Order: sequence, then C-alpha cells, then structure tokens
Amino acid sequence: MRRRAVATVHRRTLTAAVLGATGLLLAGCTAAGQAGGESGPDSGPRGDGTVKVGLVYSRTGLLAAYGKQYRDGFMAGLDHATKGTGKAGGHRIEVTEQDDAGDPGKAVSAAKNLIGKGYKVLAGTTDSGVALQMAPLAAQNKVLYVNGPAATDAVTGVNTYTFRSGRQSYQDILTAGTMLGDPKGKKVTVLAQDSTFGQANVAAVKAILGAEGATVGSVLAPPSATDLTPFARQVKAGAPDLVFVAWAGATAPALWTALDQQGVLNAGKVVTGLAGTASYPVFGAAGAKVSFLAHYFPGAGGGNPVEKAMLDGVEKAGGTPDLFSTDGFTAAQMIVRAVEEGSATDTAAMVKALEGWSFDGVKGRQQIRADDHALVQPMFTAKLKGTGASAEPELVSTQPGDAVAPPAKPSAG
Repeated sequence: MRRRAVATVHRRTLTAAVLGATGLLLAGCTAAGQAGGESGPDSGPRGDGTVKVGLVYSRTGLLAAYGKQYRDGFMAGLDHATKGTGKAGGHRIEVTEQDDAGDPGKAVSAAKNLIGKGYKVLAGTTDSGVALQMAPLAAQNKVLYVNGPAATDAVTGVNTYTFRSGRQSYQDILTAGTMLGDPKGKKVTVLAQDSTFGQANVAAVKAILGAEGATVGSVLAPPSATDLTPFARQVKAGAPDLVFVAWAGATAPALWTALDQQGVLNAGKVVTGLAGTASYPVFGAAGAKVSFLAHYFPGAGGGNPVEKAMLDGVEKAGGTPDLFSTDGFTAAQMIVRAVEEGSATDTAAMVKALEGWSFDGVKGRQQIRADDHALVQPMFTAKLKGTGASAEPELVSTQPGDAVAPPAKPSAG
C-alpha cells in the first residue's frame, strides 16, 4: 500500500459528514495536464477545433485539500483518456481553472464568465452548496456540467445537462447499511453533534435505513462539549445493533477515546466514513475496532489498469493520490467520451453520448444511469491497520454498484 499525506480539512455538508465523519484556486488556463497562466481564450470552439473546459473547484478555502486531489486526478485522467495527446476526436482539450473557494457566489460568477466566453463544458465542484447553484445554471445555458466530489443527492436527476463523477450520499449510507445486514427490526443509533451538520445526518439515516425497517435514534452532543464520556455511555445504554458516527472537528480524538473506554466499540458494530489520509491518525488505538465505509482510498480498486494509470499519473505530476483523486479522473474520462462520441459543440449530443455509458474506472466497472445520470459504482468497506502515522486502510469488501445504487429519479429536464 502506498503511503499518502494531505492537509487536514473538514467538510461543511451532509455528504462530508457521512464520508469524512472523523473531522474531518487561482484562475488559470491549461492545456491538458499542463499548468498555465491567469488568462484564457476568449471565444468558443475555434477553427482549430479546440474544446474549452472550465474547471471550477475549491483551490483555496476549507476544502482546498479535497479540491487539489480532484484537480490532480482530473489532469491525470485527461492524459490517460486522450492517450497522452491532449485531444479527443481530433479536438484539442484546453482547460481553464477557476477557484470558487467553496463559495457558491464565486462559483456562479466564474461559471457565467466562462459560459459568456463560449465554454460548453464545465466541471469541478467540491462543495455541495456550490453544486446546487451550478446545476441550474448549466440547464439555463445548455452547457454540460460534470459535478465533482460534491455528493448531495439533490444533484442526481436535477436536469438533463448535469452529471456526476463521484458518489452521492445515498451510496455512502447504503454502504454503511451493508455492515448491518437486513435492517428490518434492527436498532441504529446516530452519534453526532447537535448542529445542522449532525441533524442532517440523522435525517439521512432515518430516510434510508429507516425506510428499510430499521429503528433509527440519535445521541446528539453540543458542539462545544469536550467531555464526551456521558454521550458514549448513553450510546452504550441504548444497546444498538449499529452505531453510525458522524463527527467533525477537533474533538474527534476525544470522542473515539471515550467510545473505546466506555466499551462501545466492543459492544457492537460501529461505523463511520473513511476520509482522506490525514484523518487516519485521529482514531488512535480505537481505529482497529471501527468499521469504515469508503468511497475510495489508493489500492481499493485492486490495482486495476485504470487505477494504476491514475496513481502513476498523479504521482508523476508531483501530486498525492487520495480520497477524491478518482472523481477528477472520472470527470476527465466522461468529458473525453462526450467529445469523441458526441460532439465538440453540440451539448445535446454530448449528453446522449454519456447517458447509459458503461466504462472501466479507477474503482472498477461504472455506469452512468440514463434516467437520472447517477453514477452507479462500486463502494468499499475497510478497516484501519496500525496507529498514528503508520495507520493505513485495508480493504474488507467491495460492494457492487447495483447493490448500493440510489433509487432512480428521472431527470427534471
């Protein structure tokens, strides 16, 4: 297993709570895989057949580490999908990077500027709040929009022009549910902070596992609480079949210590999301007793040829493959497909080329569902081996895409 290191950040969305429960860019024009300056081309596809792609993502801000993973994966994916030529269907792919800093207003402003210059393809988006503003903009202007790590379920099926290159919250929670077995008659406790962040997780687990027959309750701690022992005791007293932990912030190490000391980790199944490499040491000795749902970690794909291409491509460019590298890589694969099998200028043809497409990705076999553009993909469960700086994930199981697919939600048009 290759070692990884990235900056620690925590996400502000429901999605991040499920995936990153432990706590958790400057404008530039680039040719495929190459860094560029601050100015970009001013027009749409030119006589030389250039296809211009606007990459709008968090290069700065709270989600900058995730944004970098996505961007590095995208450039590696573009190089791989174009076989090193930087061209799709004879058209040169030219990428202009825009930093949204996790701010929906900045993202929309950047996107409008790019669309005004004739861009027909937009990609990126690390934050779910940004994605929810970008998607309707794509429909209004009839441009292809490939969402990145932002995993809000609301993006799926939102309109004809919006696709996603990562997973969504529903897939996270269904993956956690596989560790419960048949949910019917089982008791699930969500342990979270009493905030919008935590309450949203409780609502999501109730909506998904509760609908399948589980009884879902919650233990919510004030965000300011530093003594977490009473909450660990409350969880144990409830004797749940599964504890779903959605926690963010600096008190995460204290939480896991309290759960371990109070015997919660030995009493039943405790599940949380596996975030990026920088989060692994947070669990301390408790990490070996926790079950993790995982969107991706390097090696989870079993070393398939596409995963190897991503790992090698990101490292060759000086990056570090991590949690969201796969989302960027997949987005590049999708854009190349849209141009090669669709059109360099006709967005409707691009959409048609992507709908129903099955392909080999970093995580394995994936499919873009035609009805709502959900990305049906494998998900993983894992365990942590080692502690501190030596902690690293080990694959426990691969959940087939169909087993953790969100319910179909036909496009709103």
